[in-house]
Amino acid sequence: MASRNTSDLIEAYLKQMIETAGMVEIRRADMASHFNVVPSQINYVINTRFTIPKGYSVVSKRGGGGYIRIVKVQISDSHQLLSGLMQLIGEELGEKDAESFVHKMYEEEVITKREGHLMLAALLAPNLAGGGEALGGSGKIRANLMRAWIERLGYEDA
Repeated sequence: MASRNTSDLIEAYLKQMIETAGMVEIRRADMASHFNVVPSQINYVINTRFTIPKGYSVVSKRGGGGYIRIVKVQISDSHQLLSGLMQLIGEELGEKDAESFVHKMYEEEVITKREGHLMLAALLAPNLAGGGEALGGSGKIRANLMRAWIERLGYEDA
């Protein structure tokens, strides 16, 4: 049986709460106390596992009555998803964000599992290493590839 680290447990706990209520509103200090971790561990989980590319919207209010609200974003159609993803791609795209984009497109049935695997194979660092610096670096190439794929998928969707 695979062991789970504290971050995995916090993520699973929050996802279960979101699944039940559609959203969750927490206080960072209360969550940290519940899991016996420092509050920055809660921030880490939220910042890395509850992102827009992964289908979550996070709103936080600081101060004495502060809270963190996490909502599962419902995408109405593939065109809206693709437009949203296109807006999130900057000048460069990191490997983790690229993976999140591909997984989200698969979850929303915009691409097949096979297409997702092919996209991931092209986006991984070892496959972009050859000549990557001469062409502007892996992050730029990755961003350009993702933009091209999303644009093409949008044509097929129309």
